[in-house]
Amino acid sequence: MKNLATITEIAQKLQISASTVSRALHDHHSIGLRTKMRVRQLAGELNYEPNQAAIRFQQRRTATIGVILPELSESFFSAAFSAIEDSSFNCNYSIFLGQSHDSEVKEKQIVEAMKARRVDGLIVSIAKNTTNYDHFEMLKKYDIPVVFFDRIPNISDIHYVNCNMESGTLKAMNFLLKSGHRIIGMINGPENLFASQQRMEGYIKAMKSHPLKFDPSLVLSSDLTKEGTEKAMGQLLSLKRKITALIAFNDYVALDAIQFARERNIRINEDITFVSYSNMPMSYHTACPPVASLEQFPYQQGEKATEILMELLNKKESESPIVSYKKITLESHLAFHKSRLITTV
Repeated sequence: MKNLATITEIAQKLQISASTVSRALHDHHSIGLRTKMRVRQLAGELNYEPNQAAIRFQQRRTATIGVILPELSESFFSAAFSAIEDSSFNCNYSIFLGQSHDSEVKEKQIVEAMKARRVDGLIVSIAKNTTNYDHFEMLKKYDIPVVFFDRIPNISDIHYVNCNMESGTLKAMNFLLKSGHRIIGMINGPENLFASQQRMEGYIKAMKSHPLKFDPSLVLSSDLTKEGTEKAMGQLLSLKRKITALIAFNDYVALDAIQFARERNIRINEDITFVSYSNMPMSYHTACPPVASLEQFPYQQGEKATEILMELLNKKESESPIVSYKKITLESHLAFHKSRLITTV
């Protein structure tokens, strides 16, 4: 196999310096048009191909990005990761994947590992237990941009993509209120999550707009485990004011709550109507799904997050200043399950 032509070889044949050849190939303004044309013509004749590894080394780039997710086993995050992988591949980037398993300690360890691998940037959905964001702030010192999606920190100076959970909750609540429900419970997520705060704000706004008095005993926080959901559901069912509808943090929480209710001979979507978030495909194949679930567009979120990161990396390469933070919020919509027929135990 014939050796590939090098910049040095082109320089020798044209009797100019290698640095002049390099600048000519990169269309540098300091090189005249005639020299650029001579260099490009000879490079074409010799089938010269740029050494991408050398270029990345000079640019201090590795053409890799890190992705940190809570749980890849959750269909929401696997769909988002597919989008990140597809978009990154189209931009000639490789991916390092880490799962925090919803542990702040694990998340910090993965960030350190990603930094050590010299990733060019990070795409992150934070762990449900993360309350301190110093490990992400630290990356600014190393000029490593971070784009958050779905589960985003409740801080202002970040790039992110998310779904509007406040307006989504309003849609879910309005559906239930128009259906005649007045005592509506909610099993929310950890209070530190921005998405949990948005859900709470949407719930309160919907109650006040009808107008109905907000009863804080109807809204409980959960750690999103099966045990946490069962505890919250047990508290709601023990209230003197009997709930006729429940909004759950996501489809996993909804299905755990539904199972808990079924074991107590509660007729699903008759005695208590269930609505949730995420709109997971598996919900369509269960015997007792929620009546409706808010679509949060995981693939689009992953795709948009990757687009933002690539834009940041391109700006970094061109040395143009990043003057503002990129923030994209998608509007969710309420998806009704086909099996909306009343299910009895």
